[in-house]
Amino acid sequence: MTDSTDTGLDETAIIARDLIRFDTTNYGEGRSNGEAEAAQYVEARLSAMGLAPQLFESDPGRTSVVARVEGRNASKPALVVHGHLDVVPADPRNWSVDPFGGVVKDGLLWGRGAVDMKNMDAMILTAVGDILAAGEQPERDLVLAFFADEEDGGRRGSHFLVDTQPQLFAGATEAISEVGGYSIDLGGRRAYLLQTGEKSLVWIKLIARGRAAHGSRLIKDNAITKLAEAVVAIGRREWPIQLTGTTTRLIAELGRLLDVDPEQVGPDEVVLRTGTAAGFILATLRATSNPTLLDAGYKHNVIPDTAEALIDIRTLPGDEDRVLAEVRALIGDDVEIQVMHRDIGLEAEFGGELVDAITGTLERHDPGAPVLPYLLSGGTDNKALSLLGITGYGFAPLRLPSDLDFPGMFHGVDERVPLEALVFGRSVLRDLLRSY
Repeated sequence: MTDSTDTGLDETAIIARDLIRFDTTNYGEGRSNGEAEAAQYVEARLSAMGLAPQLFESDPGRTSVVARVEGRNASKPALVVHGHLDVVPADPRNWSVDPFGGVVKDGLLWGRGAVDMKNMDAMILTAVGDILAAGEQPERDLVLAFFADEEDGGRRGSHFLVDTQPQLFAGATEAISEVGGYSIDLGGRRAYLLQTGEKSLVWIKLIARGRAAHGSRLIKDNAITKLAEAVVAIGRREWPIQLTGTTTRLIAELGRLLDVDPEQVGPDEVVLRTGTAAGFILATLRATSNPTLLDAGYKHNVIPDTAEALIDIRTLPGDEDRVLAEVRALIGDDVEIQVMHRDIGLEAEFGGELVDAITGTLERHDPGAPVLPYLLSGGTDNKALSLLGITGYGFAPLRLPSDLDFPGMFHGVDERVPLEALVFGRSVLRDLLRSY
């Protein structure tokens, strides 16, 4: 898959561009364009390195790829290095480029998946490829995994493989993937966020029932009205700040670097002073509950008897039951709640050999830039791997310009990543895998 724009492009950008051009849109609830073609592309790349990748299909077209790379030191536990091949939908009417065109312009690669997360998929392939092409081995065994269905909770991807093929991850104790390792600007000073945890996930459906009738009648038992009141109550809920060990340490470090006292101004104000980085960090200080989809009615002059809404709830690790109980109390008994999907939160210590190796590698590539722990407001396939006792971190290294709203790229319009950042990530990841 080559074209005239390949000239001068780093191989990482070429692979990321190629992957963007596979429309692997995941609409949720099992509806997807599928990952099969992208998985076959990755399989071919891995095979060209001399590896023996395997394809696994949970449902037709829902394909994941796994390959194992033998390391120099068999006594060390294996490391899982993983990404996902699916992306969220993109409406081309809102974009300035074709979201699946893999456009290269203005020194950036544009397209759905450019940051979430076909960039990391490409960095994995080129970093490992560099090591093997040099006739070398990584320090330890690597399990390279490219999962399907991450954008719908991993049920047809990482969770499927953990449940049905756990032997693929034998001997692994740690993992790296999204969403961390990227740089942020702190008052003109560059720093990096290493993801050491992620919030829990509780996806619920609200179902309101009422009386079907002509739209001109006086009807008190209106399902849409009930649903709307419940949606507003949940969407307007201002959840209180709850700091974990990770966010307590992050706020303290941010306060030190920004020369501000968290005790005086409060955690929210400290985070707001990080600029665009606040787009991710603010939501890690509390639970969130966001309405994301409404479904009701079928004609202008008919009052429907049922109305439904989807709510995306993210809680701090271990707080799922309490928050769900509060949501139930908030909306009352007139609206039914169905839990559609639920997954655990994670939190690891900011320390140990892997964290030390990551911070040391970043220091060599960007001297003087501090590395800070943070809790991801979303979720990753590390949730599934944790069920096998594997501790996951978010480390997809990118050195970014200070004016790029990187959090806004995730699931946003005109998603894009600087070409230079891809080259940086390839080098950092290669050096980490070679030595750790």
